[in-house]
Amino acid sequence: MCETWNSSDNDNEMFSALLEDSAEDLYENAPCGYLSTLLDGKIAKVNGTLLRWLGYARADLVGRRRFSDLLSVGGKLYHETHLSPLLRMQGEVRGVALEVVAADGTRMPVLVNCTVKTTEDGEPLLIRTTVFDARDRRAYEQELLRARQKAEGERDEIRRLAITLQRTLLPPVLPDVPGMEIAAHYHHASPFEVGGDFYDVFPLADGRWGLFLGDVCGKGAGAAAVTSLTRYTLRSAAVYDPDPTAVLTNLNTVLNQERDDGPLRFCTVTFGVLEVEADGCTLTLAAGGHPPGLLLRADGTVEYVETPGGQLIGILPDARVVTTTVRLSGGDTFALYSDGVVEARTGDTRYSEEALLEFAGTIAPTSAAGVVEAFVGLLARLGEGVEDDTAVLALGVPQSPHRDL
Repeated sequence: MCETWNSSDNDNEMFSALLEDSAEDLYENAPCGYLSTLLDGKIAKVNGTLLRWLGYARADLVGRRRFSDLLSVGGKLYHETHLSPLLRMQGEVRGVALEVVAADGTRMPVLVNCTVKTTEDGEPLLIRTTVFDARDRRAYEQELLRARQKAEGERDEIRRLAITLQRTLLPPVLPDVPGMEIAAHYHHASPFEVGGDFYDVFPLADGRWGLFLGDVCGKGAGAAAVTSLTRYTLRSAAVYDPDPTAVLTNLNTVLNQERDDGPLRFCTVTFGVLEVEADGCTLTLAAGGHPPGLLLRADGTVEYVETPGGQLIGILPDARVVTTTVRLSGGDTFALYSDGVVEARTGDTRYSEEALLEFAGTIAPTSAAGVVEAFVGLLARLGEGVEDDTAVLALGVPQSPHRDL
């Protein structure tokens, strides 16, 4: 036998019970505090809910205390300087956060709404105040604040770790190469991620100098591991055979061997051997998939040093490496850079190699330090459009002071 529930009869009973609920009882035991005060703030009426919250007897407050007397020191100051003037001007205020002080001295966070009741002629008569318990809200806000502070602390720690790790992947200082000026810069697109760009300049056993600049695919710890392996391999390979083609071929072999059916480990890179001479220098370069070098001549002309056809290092077992030779004289400067700058967003387009060449024409002739300074300014102007890390390495032959004599 099935028992049914007559919802209509039950609803009628509940509705009847609500009709019997007196307005006085609703006022006294409302889920919020009510009080009415005279215009000077003296309490004229208060409900039982607020009395229970504060631990006062009705006789302790009605006709004896002002609303501001129930507030903390800061609340009293805010009441006098803000709440009360706003009430006079607007006739109401809503959602004001204050603290009321209970009879035992404990504080209770509350949200307050106040309305001025007026006569038929519009004259202010008394102030009605509604007090809402904000303890749960305060606890929630404090929990949010702690969570935010914890998250900010973790972000700061991540940033410190990323910066520290990034520094280990770059030379602490560039060597002093006699007869040459060398400068470099590393732009971090994000302080919370380790980028894959790298560069270095180091001496070779025969008096020449090795140098390289490249960009490992990806970011984070994985990219950092490949960057470290790449830098170590390039320097080690150059010890045995500094020929640029041999160095990049060796790196390609190592990266292919490290794959082990895992994610691809590859990079773009330019490796060069610098031979300093009495009247300038000769730079022999090998490139694998890297952007062309930028040559700024002493006469103000600029051009790209292309190595077309060079393939990414680490993708194919026998990557094609392309070589070229550059001769620098007094006042000439050569720069390598990673693709973060030429892939920067400028509105709906990308900052292109054509735009970079035009930019270089506005600063030539200049020194290695001048090139780096100009790149720093360019990256700053591109701002958030630079979405990838960017490394710049420039070397130049100082202008002879007796050249025009």
